[in-house]
Amino acid sequence: MSSEVARILAAAARGEFPPPDGTTTVVPQPGPRDAGVLAFTAHSVVFTDADPEWVRAALAAASSDPLAASMNPGFLVALMARTGRHMNTIDLLTVADALPGDPPLELREIVDPGHPRVARALKFRDEVRVWAADGGLVVLGRGVAGRWEAAVEVDEEVRHRGLGRALATAARHLTPDSVVWAQQSPGNARSVRAFQAAGYRPVASEALLVAG
Repeated sequence: MSSEVARILAAAARGEFPPPDGTTTVVPQPGPRDAGVLAFTAHSVVFTDADPEWVRAALAAASSDPLAASMNPGFLVALMARTGRHMNTIDLLTVADALPGDPPLELREIVDPGHPRVARALKFRDEVRVWAADGGLVVLGRGVAGRWEAAVEVDEEVRHRGLGRALATAARHLTPDSVVWAQQSPGNARSVRAFQAAGYRPVASEALLVAG
């Protein structure tokens, strides 16, 4: 990871955050696929190839507390219109340190590129790998600025048995990097609880703008 976004993320993973001074940093996209907004405590980072002066003007025009302007729906709609992109949701961005040894549950890797979960992950990540457990899946791949990201799925009939937490923990053993990142929709309280129980630390809110 060599972009400015990568540098900011790597520092955040170490607990070193942008200054809480109420300002917004505008940096280029780390690549053609990834654009969006990171909102840390009292400091936002907009990574886009849109004109930085336009971004700052749009932030100033948002009918919002300046500290929340980068996640204001009006600003995000304007940014999507400007860039021709769309978004799904605003996520909670979390990170956890890698763990040594094997995962705490039996997993089997899925290598079929046509598998629905593999195909979906390939839209947002590179170098995707997927493992199945009884009742669930764990996905790893390179996402924003090349960071390793994890996602898990748990079948409805086996929920409330700790499998989500075990799969999130497994990602910490499987990641080839020193850390692994994960996004959770704040409204998906079960996912938020599972990842935090597995040791993932809240870092920022994140809105990713998707091309196409």
